[in-house]
Amino acid sequence: MNKRNLAIDMFRGLTMTLMVFVNEFWKVFNVPHWMEHFETLEDGMGLSDIVFPMFLFAMGMSIPYALENRLSKGQSLWDCFRHILRRALALVVMGAFIVNQESGNMQGNRALWVLGMVVGFFLIWNQYPLEWKNARWLKAAGIVLLVILAVCFRTTEGALFQGSWWGILGQIGWMYLFCATAYLLCRERKWVLPVLWSALCLVNLSVIPMRDGGQWIGPNILADTARALQLGKCYGAIMGLGGVLLTLADWKWQDRSRGQRMGLAFAAAVLLGLLGMAAHSGWIVSKNLGTLPWCLFVMSLSVALYTLLRYLEKRGWTGWFKPLAPAGTATLTVYMIPYLFIVLWLVVNPTPAPWLSGWVGVGKCAVMAAVYLACAWGLTKAGIKLKI
Repeated sequence: MNKRNLAIDMFRGLTMTLMVFVNEFWKVFNVPHWMEHFETLEDGMGLSDIVFPMFLFAMGMSIPYALENRLSKGQSLWDCFRHILRRALALVVMGAFIVNQESGNMQGNRALWVLGMVVGFFLIWNQYPLEWKNARWLKAAGIVLLVILAVCFRTTEGALFQGSWWGILGQIGWMYLFCATAYLLCRERKWVLPVLWSALCLVNLSVIPMRDGGQWIGPNILADTARALQLGKCYGAIMGLGGVLLTLADWKWQDRSRGQRMGLAFAAAVLLGLLGMAAHSGWIVSKNLGTLPWCLFVMSLSVALYTLLRYLEKRGWTGWFKPLAPAGTATLTVYMIPYLFIVLWLVVNPTPAPWLSGWVGVGKCAVMAAVYLACAWGLTKAGIKLKI
């Protein structure tokens, strides 16, 4: 069960490729509505609304593999928990820096600040060769650089560096901390995990207004606990823990025939879709609100896609994934590459061309996503790869 699962790499790679693709939409015009984020109270979801939760789902699928691999090598539960804390802290720190640089009212040279931020990330979290003893000095330099950037940060109103909503990476960090810790604590009593997942769904339903504006339950101790644990409305934890449960189900069914496993997996996808339809009778589908129908529909799509990828993996039909491989194995590097291009954008300050509209604009976004993958591949070959 500890062997690397290529289907998860493909799932993660496809999701990250889509993420850097849709993140380019702000530079073009008239993107088809079904590709964009839907409005908060618009009952539905576009392509951009499923990318982040699917990445959280992929994160959850990886957790049992990663932790069981560490435990099989003789690491203690405390060693694993320290590893979880380090990874979560790295993601939260990176998320906080990215959120602050995205504020439109930063004092000083934003391009230089963003460049320093990216350089600091790579200095600290680059995957240095194990035998290279000088790496600690580069890590120390990266820490000093980030501290200087944080201390010197000011908005035009004089506000200091702050946590805000933690950003995409920060949210992933908090959800990883929760889901990985939950798995570590419950791995000997795995029945607790689906119970916990169900409790998270109940919290989500209790804190988000129904489509008629009313509250199903209202304020409660579970919702207060979720906020204290940085879970908010729990949609991220629902997706992440859902990924954990899929991996556990995959392991449980591993002795069954391929046809039986695919049938069970697609049945699970259908069941999640039906649960989403049931929840949709009371709540709208909204990524911005983080409603349960949105979670369940995305999970249904995720289970179906993973099952398809698992089938392709077993048949050896994986050659098509090679161009996307950096997004699956150097995922964080791919995510960070666009910020180097943002530095260039801030220096040049171009006016988006009006002809970058509609499908022409979408094509340009696809080309940029390919460029980011190629850059990540080149950096990896040069020994530069973010690893936390």
